[in-house]
Amino acid sequence: MNERDLIEDLVTANHILYNEGVVDGFGHVSVRHPARPDRFLLSRSIAPGNVKAEDIMEFDLDGNAVDARGRKPYLERFIHSEVYRVRGDVQSVVHNHSPAVIPFGVTNTPLRPLSHMSGFLAGNVPNFEIRDAGGPATDMLIRTPQLGVAFARTLGGAAFALMRGHGAVAVGDSIKQVVYRAIYAEMNARLQSEALRLGDINFLNDAEAAGADAANYANMDRPWELWKMRVRKNAV
Repeated sequence: MNERDLIEDLVTANHILYNEGVVDGFGHVSVRHPARPDRFLLSRSIAPGNVKAEDIMEFDLDGNAVDARGRKPYLERFIHSEVYRVRGDVQSVVHNHSPAVIPFGVTNTPLRPLSHMSGFLAGNVPNFEIRDAGGPATDMLIRTPQLGVAFARTLGGAAFALMRGHGAVAVGDSIKQVVYRAIYAEMNARLQSEALRLGDINFLNDAEAAGADAANYANMDRPWELWKMRVRKNAV
């Protein structure tokens, strides 16, 4: 995909995530540069629902803007830069403060897949504890490369990670996949909270989760086109 089309998809991803309630005035989504794997594309610091093509900036893996032109970057761009640095498989990253997900980061209840739409949550979903990296008095933000390194270490090889008292990060091999993961992690968290009120939960086992994830991956365009349609309808 060329850079212009990728930027268009990145703008669309911002609007979808806002429209689906995963981000609000805060949160961000990035994509690795199509020609320079040591760079990535991310909006200037603006609410995701308002992002336009001219807001998209290019960054190196130190989190430096290649051509800022007076545009203010997100403070937490180091989440993206450090994940891209150590995860060559990752092509897109979402950071959000998804409401239903946050309780799982501040309790001892693990986030686990109970729906076939969220098989990517199989295994141990890691939870980043910023106190371990930044001490007891941070503002909870990944505002330095050092904190970004610590977060990327916690993420490891996972598709999704919690951030205690803050939110979550989803990664994927495309914009479509990472948007899917961010949306369905929020859905799984809502369902899990509801199911916990009813009793014991029969979660997906690892084989079921892997099979469901592969099946959904093969149909990633289906929800993407639906979410795009919703964005267009709401824009009218």
